[in-house]
Amino acid sequence: MSIHSNPHTPLAMALTVAVCTLLGACAVGPDYVRPDTAAPLAYKENSGWTVAQPADTADRGKWWEVFGDARLNALVEQVEISNQTVKAAAAQYEQARALVESARAAYFPTVGLNAAATRSQAGSGLAARTTTGASGASSSGINNNVSLSLGASWEADIWGKVRRATEAQTSSAQASAAELAAARLSAQGQLAQSYFTLRQVDAQIQLYADTVAAYQKSLQLTRNRYVGGVSAQADVVAADTQLKTAQAQAINLGVQRAQLEHAIALLVGQPASTFSIAPAPLTTAPPPPVPEAGLPSQLLERRPDVAAAERQVAAANAQIGVAKAAYFPALSLTGSAGYQGSTFANLLSLPNRFWSIGPQLAATLFDGGARDAQSRQARAVYDQNVALYRQTVLTGLQEVEDNLAALRILEQQAAVQDAALQAARESVKLTINQYKAGVVSYLNVVTAQATAFGTERDSVSLLGSRYVASVQLIQALGGGWHASSLPGAAAVNAANDPKRQ
Repeated sequence: MSIHSNPHTPLAMALTVAVCTLLGACAVGPDYVRPDTAAPLAYKENSGWTVAQPADTADRGKWWEVFGDARLNALVEQVEISNQTVKAAAAQYEQARALVESARAAYFPTVGLNAAATRSQAGSGLAARTTTGASGASSSGINNNVSLSLGASWEADIWGKVRRATEAQTSSAQASAAELAAARLSAQGQLAQSYFTLRQVDAQIQLYADTVAAYQKSLQLTRNRYVGGVSAQADVVAADTQLKTAQAQAINLGVQRAQLEHAIALLVGQPASTFSIAPAPLTTAPPPPVPEAGLPSQLLERRPDVAAAERQVAAANAQIGVAKAAYFPALSLTGSAGYQGSTFANLLSLPNRFWSIGPQLAATLFDGGARDAQSRQARAVYDQNVALYRQTVLTGLQEVEDNLAALRILEQQAAVQDAALQAARESVKLTINQYKAGVVSYLNVVTAQATAFGTERDSVSLLGSRYVASVQLIQALGGGWHASSLPGAAAVNAANDPKRQ
């Protein structure tokens, strides 16, 4: 529909726009409600044992600083700067923000400028049938046509299609922000676990060094006794075999240490060839007390992966409204104005002016079931995301319970292990004294030393496991992150770089 000269047209157009605006206040499709989850009232593994007191000692912000290791602090800080996985997640968030702006652009009209100049000539048969004296036509049948026009079109969001699309993209962008936080937390957690495992290996290397030194003394003792005719040559061979075995095992630890060091280099975004960490055995002090786990229902707000899954549900819910809006007619308003003539000289003159404006109502009457299929697909995507959200919640609860149980049981084991270690050390002293006195054979010494060494090694491994479990629990609890950190719609639409927020 085009209107050229009706004086009542502007008023009609104003009324049309007003009606469209009022109708646009509604939006088809379901309003979002967070799906319910089967969160228990309390953690089963959190009862019956002491956690950090007071509760405000729970890790927040830079959670890794609770371990009081300056080298670890420096390494984790590099994750934000150099880890390529985190950078990729940040770029993905930037893409999601751009898609929000793209969806929001549909609220506004599209305006275009067109300038054209054509010169044409019809064939002699066609020219004979053409009315002579037409504007721009020459005696030779050549026509000149120049134009300059401005056009605009706008579709009223009567059924909330644009609104639902914007809601979907905003929720997706918020999910991307949560995924960025989850990627950052995952990299930080992996780094801390690898770091404490590396320090555990350093402690084992130190243990092997001490053990080799002790075995060398034992070998020298047996040699002296053999020379003195007190001990048999078999004792010397047994002591030498024990020494060489320990030395070989110590060398093998270098492989594990190198791989851990390379893994940390990858996490901090540095080439493994140029990255190194000076050896430093894991401290003998136990890890800091476990933070207060809180209530299972709080996990929905504290884990970024759970928040990301929930925001994806919200996005899928909004897409249902987008699919439903396709069932209804679309009302658009188009207009154009400009100048058209035969020459540039008098193009911008009143006789060459033209304009048109008018609404258009378009509806699809038959599409072979395409809209129904799209609507069912949107509903199925929503159901899929609800299931994934609930699965993410269940996985989070499992991880918290696993690590609460691990810390509780490892703490109990450590108490028994310490007693066993003291007994094994005392047994070695007594057995060596008995061997020197000729009361027992050297086989008893080998057995006692092997038992003590195994106990020492188990104690180091147990301590490392407790540190790793502490990191895993903090990570399972969200590392101090909270859903309130998610950017709102205004922050998602902000023009500044999200990495600076």
